[in-house]
Amino acid sequence: MPQSVPQSVPQSMTQSATQRPTRIRAARWLAIALIAWAEPAVAEECKPSRWGPDDQIGNANLITPESVLSAARLIKTGKTYPLGIVIDADTPAFPPRSLSLQVVQPGQQQGRAAFPNAIYNDDLVQMWLGIGPQIDGLGHLGSDGTYYNCNSAQEISEITGLTRLGIENVPPLVARGVVLDMAKHFGVDHMAAGQAFDVDDVKAVEKAQGTPVREGDVVLFHTGWTDAKLESDPNAWVSGEPGQSEQVARYLASKNVIAVGADTWGVDVVPAPDPNRGFQGHVILLKEHGIHMLETMNTGPLARDEAYEFLFVLGPARVRGAVQMIINPIAIR
Repeated sequence: MPQSVPQSVPQSMTQSATQRPTRIRAARWLAIALIAWAEPAVAEECKPSRWGPDDQIGNANLITPESVLSAARLIKTGKTYPLGIVIDADTPAFPPRSLSLQVVQPGQQQGRAAFPNAIYNDDLVQMWLGIGPQIDGLGHLGSDGTYYNCNSAQEISEITGLTRLGIENVPPLVARGVVLDMAKHFGVDHMAAGQAFDVDDVKAVEKAQGTPVREGDVVLFHTGWTDAKLESDPNAWVSGEPGQSEQVARYLASKNVIAVGADTWGVDVVPAPDPNRGFQGHVILLKEHGIHMLETMNTGPLARDEAYEFLFVLGPARVRGAVQMIINPIAIR
């Protein structure tokens, strides 16, 4: 990969001239952080999944009728929490992602009615699916030329969609959900950009909350970042984030969880402590262990209610060949 960084981001990513310089700076350091990670010096031999050479869903294989019934018993009050945030054309996103929505009234120009008794609105959208609350599919990120379960980038990555590991393969994710309040652990309303939490921090929160991470869980981290920064300083929000260390990703993989997420746009700490290993948590979870990732989750209400354990329910839209999907999971307490 050329040792250079983009000098600008697409104008569609900017909302005003005053915002543009900050977004350009964000794009530059994000590119720098990804350079060495995307092209390691020595490729390691890919190891097939423990779920078999044809598997496309990873640790979601752990979801069974028995595990779903067990998770359903966590419901005590019936209170529901939407874990997706509201997004629009102004929502900042990893460059060059953007969103454009148009509402139209087909065949209704000049006061014409669509039907004898009704009119209607329709919508057109041009957007990237990796904006706001999203699930990363197992075909989203790889390394050394391969993705999860040794799928070759050259063989599965078509411009019309992935031929394997597409988001349509993700089964309904119904499981025990746990939110770990890292902001409370550090005694702050929100953690700072570039501030990482390590395995000892995670274990301390598990113990303090009485919510040990178990096999088959969906684990979410509350850092306070989105509540504090998304509306008040969106450029700062997308220019960095607190997050998990590389060791935390390996720890959660050892626990056999099915998904890991956070109230940040990338889950991993940004900037990374080692610029040569940016977003390494993605590599560990998605590629090496088949663990889906959930980004920009609305964990604030759960943390405020101390609803640390709940039933997690997600059925992502099944767009064949997509690598990510905008989502609104539900936590039921």
